[in-house]
Amino acid sequence: MPANNQVQLITYPDSLGGDLKSLNSVLTTHFSDIFKGGVHILPPFPSSGDRGFAPLTYLEIEQTFGAWDDVKAIGEKFDILVDLMVNHISRKSAYFQDFLKRGRESEHADLFITLDKVWKDGRPAQDDIDKMFLRRPLPYSTFTIESTGEDVSVWTTFGKENPSEQIDLDIKSEKVRQLLSDFFANFSKNNIKIVRLDAVGFVIKKLGTSCFFVEPEIFDFLDEMKRLADSHGIELLPEVHAHYDIQKKLSDRGYWIYDFILPFAVLDTLLNRSSEQLTEYLKVRPHRQFTMLDCHDGIPVLPDLRGFIDVADARKVVDTCVSRGSTLSLIVSDEHKGEGGFDVHQIGGTYYSVLGKDDDAYMAGRAIQFFAPGIPQVYYVGLLAGENDYEAVKATGENRAMNRHNYTLEEIESSLRKDVVQRLLELIRFRNDYPAFDGQFRVLDSAKDEVRLSWEKGASRCTLFVDLASMKTTIEYVDDEGKPASYRV
Repeated sequence: MPANNQVQLITYPDSLGGDLKSLNSVLTTHFSDIFKGGVHILPPFPSSGDRGFAPLTYLEIEQTFGAWDDVKAIGEKFDILVDLMVNHISRKSAYFQDFLKRGRESEHADLFITLDKVWKDGRPAQDDIDKMFLRRPLPYSTFTIESTGEDVSVWTTFGKENPSEQIDLDIKSEKVRQLLSDFFANFSKNNIKIVRLDAVGFVIKKLGTSCFFVEPEIFDFLDEMKRLADSHGIELLPEVHAHYDIQKKLSDRGYWIYDFILPFAVLDTLLNRSSEQLTEYLKVRPHRQFTMLDCHDGIPVLPDLRGFIDVADARKVVDTCVSRGSTLSLIVSDEHKGEGGFDVHQIGGTYYSVLGKDDDAYMAGRAIQFFAPGIPQVYYVGLLAGENDYEAVKATGENRAMNRHNYTLEEIESSLRKDVVQRLLELIRFRNDYPAFDGQFRVLDSAKDEVRLSWEKGASRCTLFVDLASMKTTIEYVDDEGKPASYRV
């Protein structure tokens, strides 16, 4: 199975040294025994915005990053995960540019969702829009067709710009299905082992619904994508920010899912020094998950934690993060906000910074993540215990740039000398190599200010103990000779 139960790196193609060749060198030189689970390369394709998430095509690699041969070379040593923004493509793509020139005469016109495909008269109804889970004020953008001068509106779920940079694809179209088939075939021949279906929850547009994870149509689409992926020996990872019930439905149908609850649950545990919510969650969550603490976007809050968090408690956590320099991404549509208008979608900032740059608290968080069942992912900034990059925010005008620092080779070498980074590397090696993590997981009884988790397989046993009062973390285990051993994380 492509998804190995070992630690995986998340990185941009240019964030560790500047390009894909440098990334390969950094991985080989410094982390050959660290990322045995593989590497998630955030979009390396030509893109017109959103740092790769507005792709022009998936058939090419952005020239400044390198070429497909560079990706294949990394894939010789590490399983590679890439994103497929299955919901949309760039307005600067050749497909949409041809549509802008020729309108409905374009051979690519059917790739896109003109509003007459949704509303019979092509006129959007506010009552329908009010029901939708909006990611921008209106779910469409208007463009002028060059050949006719006609104004045409097409569906655009995402994008800060108006008109949007990200144009939704019509997954009902045979032309879109063929395009997706071409993309998967190209991934397969270039050593891609896992594909994350980014924004897949938004692909179904159906009036009278939220247009988000519309059942049963979404499962019909996912099942079709799984058959396509299976035909190429590729594993699928649907990326869905949604209520826990939706994640469980995906898991029950055999899909890998993301644990978007764990990052906030761990943060809440460490800031409030109480394990009650975390331990109850760990007892019931599905095991077939990818876990993380940090990523290129932010720490998820709503809608992922709806029904899981108390709003008053969540506000305290958010306020603490903001006091430590974090920014907030907010929910647009009122219907999808929390109690009392609580509207935090994601907390921006590095995980090390939101924990007050406390090495022991940071290591406690990583230890909890690694003991939670699933495939642990470590974001490159988190790997190097990076701090909030305020200069990048000023330079780009993008709040999320705070947690997207590009490291030079010299900065990587310097970061590797940090004690907390060396402690993290030691913990990753333990998580990769200790055989009990393929066995039975248990949440052990503990006091409110403690976390106790264990794994067991045959003669191999390991137990994590976190003292939240002191932030001391210890792992006790049975060594290769069958003797009790322990180490301070």
